[in-house]
Amino acid sequence: MRARSVRTRLGTVAVSATLLLSVAACGDSGGDGGPVELRFSWWGNNDRAQATQKVIDAFQAQNPDIKVTGSSSDFNAYFDKLATEVAAGDAPDVITLGGAYPREYGDRGALLDLARVQNELKTDKIDAAALGNGRFEEKQYGVPTGVNTFAVVVNPTVFQKTGVPLPDDSTWTWEDFARIAREISAKSPKGTYGAADPSSADMFDLYSRQRGEGLYTPDGKVAISRNTITEWWTMTVGLRDSGATPPASVTTELEGQPAPEQTLMGRGLAGMQFDWSNQLGSLRKASGQPLELLRAPGEGAQKPGMWLQASQIYTINARTEHPKEAAKFVDFLVNSPEAGKIILTDRGIPANSEVLSAVVPALNPDQSAQAKFIERVTPQVGPPLVIGPTGSTDTRLILQRLNAEVLFDRKSPADAADEFVKQVEAAIGK
Repeated sequence: MRARSVRTRLGTVAVSATLLLSVAACGDSGGDGGPVELRFSWWGNNDRAQATQKVIDAFQAQNPDIKVTGSSSDFNAYFDKLATEVAAGDAPDVITLGGAYPREYGDRGALLDLARVQNELKTDKIDAAALGNGRFEEKQYGVPTGVNTFAVVVNPTVFQKTGVPLPDDSTWTWEDFARIAREISAKSPKGTYGAADPSSADMFDLYSRQRGEGLYTPDGKVAISRNTITEWWTMTVGLRDSGATPPASVTTELEGQPAPEQTLMGRGLAGMQFDWSNQLGSLRKASGQPLELLRAPGEGAQKPGMWLQASQIYTINARTEHPKEAAKFVDFLVNSPEAGKIILTDRGIPANSEVLSAVVPALNPDQSAQAKFIERVTPQVGPPLVIGPTGSTDTRLILQRLNAEVLFDRKSPADAADEFVKQVEAAIGK
């Protein structure tokens, strides 16, 4: 899940923060004898909308006293609209969020503390690491729609054509990653690379977690050290220089084309690419290749770098007049095998173990591969990711700009590391 900056969109929300915090949200019914009416929002395409409506219909069949009206839009329009609705005090009762958005909105009092509806919304069967994605400041503001993890997507066909064996992902190091990438590039036709440039905010999180840091501290400060960032960019400059990854011009062009079919992996032009596990199906379809998922390098690291990430987060509006009914609906979404069999992996691998067991027989090969990978790596993942503080959604753009400066040799890794920390600190106000 990639999130754009929301500082501008949320600026008007701060005006109503005091109101949001003071409004009682304890209504239980419509009071007119008719069904309680809930509004539910999410982003996505028509396929997701159709599946979601089927889930709504199934819930209403079991709960005829609750009417749910769904509303969806594309990603960018969704958050523009939501910011306006929250500021106006007219947001949906159940809101789908992701990335740093739950913390951004929670910090402003826009989300309900789910401890208030714990009798209606159970979380005991949801993976604790994934559940942590919706918890901050000692409050649970959301529950995961499903989970995925940041991993290495590999193209076995590219490996086979070059005679380079696939790595043992239970033992490989970053040195192994760099060596393999160089070997693949050296033995491949021009334009095919051992790996796509791996720099991203998610990668910084994973790499620094292996060094006992992480991108942010629990109290909302920058945690990643300048030394770690310098080491990272020194490594990626070496990859570029050796031809293991593309030249700067190719990498920066790809930054503006995030669709799976436009990536090197999606075009069959890379042996390895860091990406989210739930992108496997799209990348397989785009490339026409039997792509696989591997654990990130890191043998010998201080701590595990990988984590289970909530694909999206279901939250409840702090101003809803029907918190119990809203919680009952969210409980159905995440804890009902019936809902799980409709949604399958569209919002990630189910985080509820019982729901996952129920849906596995219905998964297609791509979905099954994702589920098996999540099952395999779960015992080795680290603690829940520290969600970035307000303003941290600027981090991705800051990193992209500075990565280009490094790859074009306009800044040294050390100077770019200094700039990264300074700019992120300014963005989050720390």
